Amino acid sequence: MFSVIACIRNDHDWRLIAVAAIVCLAGSIATMLLLLRAQRSEGTQRRLWTAACAFASGVGIWSTHFIAMLAYDGGIPIAYEIRGTTLSVLVAIAASWIALAVALTGTFRYAFAVGGLLLGLGIAAMHFTGMRAVETQGQVTFDFTSTVTAVIFGTLIAGGALHAFWTMSGVGRLVVSTLLLVLAICAMHFKSMSGVSLMPDPSIAAADVFDPAWLAGGVIAASTTLILMAFGALFLDRHLTDLRGLVNASLDGMMIVRDDEIIDVNERFADLCGRSASELARASPAKLFVQDCERPVDRPAFGGSCELELLHADGRRIPIEYICRTIEYRGRECDVIFVRDLSQRKEAERTIEHLAHHDALTDLSNRSSFDRRMTQAITMASARNEPLAVLCLDLDRFKAVNDIFGHGEGDRILRKVADILRAACGEGDTIARLGGDEFAIIQPSVAQPEASRQLSDRILGLFAEEMDTNRDPMAVGVSIGVAIYPADGVTADRLCNNADTALYRAKQTGKGIACFFDAEMDAAVRTRRQIENDLRHAVVRRQLFLEYQPLVDVRDDRVVGYEALLRWRHPDRGLVSPSVFIPIAEESGSIIQIGEWVLEQACFEAVRWNEPVPISVNISPVQFLLPNLFDQIEGILRRTGLEPRRLELEITEAALMHNRDDVLTTLIRLRLLGVRIVMDDFGTGHSSLSNLQTFPFDKLKIDCSFTAALDKDPAAHAIIRAIIALGQSLNLPVVTEGVETERQRQIIVEEGCQQIQGFLSGRPGRAPSSSQLPARDRLKSAEA
Repeated sequence: MFSVIACIRNDHDWRLIAVAAIVCLAGSIATMLLLLRAQRSEGTQRRLWTAACAFASGVGIWSTHFIAMLAYDGGIPIAYEIRGTTLSVLVAIAASWIALAVALTGTFRYAFAVGGLLLGLGIAAMHFTGMRAVETQGQVTFDFTSTVTAVIFGTLIAGGALHAFWTMSGVGRLVVSTLLLVLAICAMHFKSMSGVSLMPDPSIAAADVFDPAWLAGGVIAASTTLILMAFGALFLDRHLTDLRGLVNASLDGMMIVRDDEIIDVNERFADLCGRSASELARASPAKLFVQDCERPVDRPAFGGSCELELLHADGRRIPIEYICRTIEYRGRECDVIFVRDLSQRKEAERTIEHLAHHDALTDLSNRSSFDRRMTQAITMASARNEPLAVLCLDLDRFKAVNDIFGHGEGDRILRKVADILRAACGEGDTIARLGGDEFAIIQPSVAQPEASRQLSDRILGLFAEEMDTNRDPMAVGVSIGVAIYPADGVTADRLCNNADTALYRAKQTGKGIACFFDAEMDAAVRTRRQIENDLRHAVVRRQLFLEYQPLVDVRDDRVVGYEALLRWRHPDRGLVSPSVFIPIAEESGSIIQIGEWVLEQACFEAVRWNEPVPISVNISPVQFLLPNLFDQIEGILRRTGLEPRRLELEITEAALMHNRDDVLTTLIRLRLLGVRIVMDDFGTGHSSLSNLQTFPFDKLKIDCSFTAALDKDPAAHAIIRAIIALGQSLNLPVVTEGVETERQRQIIVEEGCQQIQGFLSGRPGRAPSSSQLPARDRLKSAEA
């Protein structure tokens, strides 16, 4: 250290040493700033900035060395050989480039430290190459220890400089790394120079050399200029390059056009075109856009935009939004064209449009699309005077499959049905899913109704192949209703309603078939639907009323109970038979409301009787689907005040066919409450002796159909005898319904039946309580 200080103090001009230090500091600052810029770049940009950084570093190192050499006074005149001097600057630049390239491209943790060590060796190589360019009339000798120490210290300090640049952040990384690089250059030079000795030798002739004065001026001027240029490049890059980066970061493509030639484009526009910026240069923008087949591209008004198509290099057409502005660019008026890629928006619009008119699950047309296509098809058929078929389809057993196997399996079935319909239909047919398990098909064909009959047969045939209900528990069937335009209707609503009517007939007939619409079918369905609609309002409009038929004990002709029978007096149709409206009420679900009303009215009536005889009320199998049936009956008994033991609920075995466990639970709770359970119409339908063992019945009622045939059909007589004997063995009272003649009564009594019900013992009539009131109160009761 003392030898270095002594060398600087005794052998160097301090003014040139100051200049060398300033040049070294400026060069190091420029090196670190350029290195920072290179580190933040990628690809070609990084390589360019690495080269600029190497150039600044090499020039700074070389300038520092030669200015310091010019400050050196060895006692004899010194000059510098041209080729060696030039080689030394090239060595400095090349060594710097290698070191920085290793640092920036290295993939390991200490890449920058290794690059710094290489930079330190490059400084040493430049120093000794420059020393070889010294020309003087004497011998130049180096102290080995000083030289090795200079190389080691300079290399280590240079490695520390780049390592600090890598590990530190903020302003500190630039300050520390710059100072360490300055220290590495100076330590290398001055420590090595402290061991240099010049021995005069007049025999050595001078070669072709630089004049020291000119060399000093040239080095200072060149180094200052190059370093200032490096700072200027950083400044311009900071503004111009960042501005271009901002333009390239835009999501919109941009190009500048002058005199119908492309002057410049950003990266986004080049990507949209599938071409490079050089390929687009000087090209005509009109060749890149397509508006339509004949018209050229129109320039939109200021502030406006238009939608065009951009031609990609591979031939694709990309939908874009085209906007044009006028600016001054490079001193001349130019057009700036902005293009915005609309591909995703157009795709989203197409998706939304598709979803708006197609079913999301099956990808078939939805109801709105079907209605629009139906109107178009009728219009076209009318113009061409051609027929048209509309097919309505409904899946059989789908609800059961969906409930048992889950909605996921139900969705799979619906997709499979859609595939079957696509396979069966022709190219011009429209298939739609209207909702749930309802489908519809529009079939335009001049060969109607034969074409629709063949289509129905294909559909049924494919269902038979793909959906074998005997082997696959998840298989479903299909029923089809067909209506033909114009014979079955000339409007879309009429055609669809008639096809739906035919579908209803197909399902009523036996399912799994195709049925064509006819006028008689229309009348029957219209009547049924009208009855169904009127029945929904019958309770509110007070059109329903109850009649009561007595149950008589044959031993003493005493009334032992009444059965409440529902009646409907329609304002237009008069009295409607229960056999007509009760099945409709059960199918439509209105029996729930009606059944509750009947039960409540019957209980209110029974409370008024002087004799506490039971009241029998029929309960529909549909009512047992209610999870709160027990609570409903319990609430009615509580509101009316009727004792539970006086209420008899008559049910048929149809109520036991579904949800047996739930029905059994409800019946047991009702029995525990005190309500009596009666099996009605025993001997018909799904009668099973196991039901008598499983379910808690209190009484059996023999269906009137057996009573009507009692004196004519021996088989009926035998059935009645068997049922009465069964009841006696099970200790269950038996009631025979439909007793209308004395002969029937005599046979029933002989067989041991003790209770009868029928026209012989009493017809259905007014409420028993009305005969127990004074005349004035009976009149008020009848009016009520």
